[in-house]
Amino acid sequence: MKLQRSVQFRPELFHVLPVVNVLFLALLLFALSSRFTLQPGLTLSLPASPFTLAPQRNPLVISITAAPLPTVYLREEKVTPEELDLLLQDRQLAGRPVILRADRETPYERIAEISNLALRRGFAVALAFSAPTNP
Repeated sequence: MKLQRSVQFRPELFHVLPVVNVLFLALLLFALSSRFTLQPGLTLSLPASPFTLAPQRNPLVISITAAPLPTVYLREEKVTPEELDLLLQDRQLAGRPVILRADRETPYERIAEISNLALRRGFAVALAFSAPTNP
């Protein structure tokens, strides 16, 4: 006695299933790829503050690291305080707010020096802090 299959074999599905598989994997890749991107810039450990700064339009970000020798970065480019003073004289930068980001361990003298440099050139300076953590 010969048994009959209840489900018939359909050869056209051999062409459709790999396409569906590739589309599913592409969708999965695009959904998860945003989690793998890293934010560009310097990694700083900012001190906590309960106050927040309103969003600034087109700010000029100056970062100071707390390495053994504190390093100043303008637009992610390493500069000396003298070079920073010359760059802040640029007329195209006038009127933009300056956000000063510094590590917790950065000497206060360096923060005050860079802040005074920007204030002397007529910039409004805001110090960046991280949000306070509630235990």
